[in-house]
Amino acid sequence: MKKNKTMIICFITPAIVTFVLMYLYPVIRTVLMSFFKVEKVTAGLSEWSFNGLDNYISLFSTEAFLISMSNLLKIWIVGGVVVLSLSLLFAVILTSGVRGKNFFRAVIYLPNVISAVALASMWIQFIFNNRFGLIHSIGESLGIRSLERLNMLSSDNKFWAMLIAFCFGAVGYYMLIFLSGIERIPSDIYEAATLDGATKPKQFTLITLPLLKGVFKTNLTFWSVHTISFYVWSQMFSPVDTEASTIVPVQYMMNIVFGSKSGSERDAGKGAAIGVTLALMVVLVFFLFNKLIKEEEVEY
Repeated sequence: MKKNKTMIICFITPAIVTFVLMYLYPVIRTVLMSFFKVEKVTAGLSEWSFNGLDNYISLFSTEAFLISMSNLLKIWIVGGVVVLSLSLLFAVILTSGVRGKNFFRAVIYLPNVISAVALASMWIQFIFNNRFGLIHSIGESLGIRSLERLNMLSSDNKFWAMLIAFCFGAVGYYMLIFLSGIERIPSDIYEAATLDGATKPKQFTLITLPLLKGVFKTNLTFWSVHTISFYVWSQMFSPVDTEASTIVPVQYMMNIVFGSKSGSERDAGKGAAIGVTLALMVVLVFFLFNKLIKEEEVEY
């Protein structure tokens, strides 16, 4: 018995030490840092200056941060509706008995295999480019002046260009989750519904959707985390300097903590406050979804 306890301790200790050093300590330090005036992330405790909730108050009275939160909200709502709707549509089509299911599933998921940097570069250079891009070429070949002159990378359109490219790369990931959920629904239920005269649309609304509540909750949670950590796409669409049209909280946080090209003052404490705010948003969203969406179980 004593040997078993010793062996268990030997196996568990590395995991506990790793968890404390790599996760628990950074989280505690970040939360504490958010209540202090700290210039550098690596600054010792002796260099911290307590200022209470001033970091949070300052953030929510800063125009750039409020714009970044507004952009984040638009990505979460508009992008979420588009991505999850298309993901569910493709999942339903691929589970309806269509031929070449594995091929189409691989094609739709393919953008997730490509890095975000490469995918964003392809959209910027080959789709949205105002002189050689696909949109310009289509407008030129069809004689559509408005489409030919459309500049998707202008300040007015850049946010929507970024969102379109981001959604394109995200659909396949959530489609696979919907696919796994639909495939778990027993086929006997659909067969019984067919015998009772239920049409395909009725089967979708009365059987598929209710039994996918748990999957919807999972996808909504993943989408929230995916959106809140949004950074690479903003950086790719505004590589020279941060622009108001594409700025998001994580990008704003990086500029504050490590400084931007415009030479803004570094403030790791305020950056920590942004991180804590975003983490609380994820927790809140997860809590609300757990309360509002109750999973329905299938009785076999």
